[in-house]
Amino acid sequence: MSIRSLFGSLREKVVGKNIKIVFPEGNDERVVRAAARLKFEGLVEPIILGNETDVRSLLTKLGFADQNYKVINPEDYPDFEKMKQEFVEIRKGKATLEDADKLLKDVNYFGVMLVKLGLADGMVSGAIHSTADTVRPALQIVKTKPGISRTSGVFLMNRENTSQRLIFADCAINIDPNEQELAEIAVNTADTARIFDIDPKIAMLSFSTKGSAKAPQVEKVQEATRIAKELRPKIALDGELQFDAAFVPETAAIKAPGSDVAGQANVFIFPDLQSGNIGYKIAQRLGMFEAIGPILQGLNSPVNDLSRGSSAEDIYKLAIITAAQTIEND
Repeated sequence: MSIRSLFGSLREKVVGKNIKIVFPEGNDERVVRAAARLKFEGLVEPIILGNETDVRSLLTKLGFADQNYKVINPEDYPDFEKMKQEFVEIRKGKATLEDADKLLKDVNYFGVMLVKLGLADGMVSGAIHSTADTVRPALQIVKTKPGISRTSGVFLMNRENTSQRLIFADCAINIDPNEQELAEIAVNTADTARIFDIDPKIAMLSFSTKGSAKAPQVEKVQEATRIAKELRPKIALDGELQFDAAFVPETAAIKAPGSDVAGQANVFIFPDLQSGNIGYKIAQRLGMFEAIGPILQGLNSPVNDLSRGSSAEDIYKLAIITAAQTIEND
């Protein structure tokens, strides 16, 4: 499918659902432009954080002043004291009221608390903040799903002029996941794939195929494959596989005959962050795929991180994906 048909499908999923997404960076023109477009198209109800006068001035400048936007300034939020108490309770002895007062004036902490308290469904940040600034509050406040030890980051890889739609993970968060973590990344990514109408066929990648090489790195992928199959017996998942065995049917027939994934994989789990990051960028730059992400997975509520080089179009797309994740979580 093309990228247009992909987002056409996602828009159909979220339109009119009144999904509330927080945009903490209300002083950034790209963010405000994307939020306003989403509201105008009826896809998302944006909650924009920042000084209300400044945000509304920016909306007017961009030609979007005719909509009724929800703008919240953490500095004068009427329920701030109540939010502080809730934060201290969530952190269970790891934060004092004084800590809460300081942290919740940070727009990312404040935005994630809106999600935690059910006042918003998800959050998109990172246009002017680092990944750590976005992810840390999410891990501390909304936390990971039961049975999941940590979040991970996937990229949706699309070619607009072909039917190819692939998922690469983890390309953003975990530097060197162990066997259990790698297995969790695989089963989380299966769930993420379904948001994009991908029937996941998951390849656990290595420099070895079915024991063709022996090394601790290969053994890690082999064990992760075993654990993943135990965690989710019904998903199509195989490993360890080299990329060519996972992707090319002719190579799969030689290297991994009888595999129900080799040669037809559409979800690729990299053994570490280094290989995942290199892999998605090669596909993006040489393979002419559009790389959308990182999309964070494994959290109880969706919080997604932008690249600081993101355009308004990138922010718009990631917000639609975040809204679709909220439906998948329900």
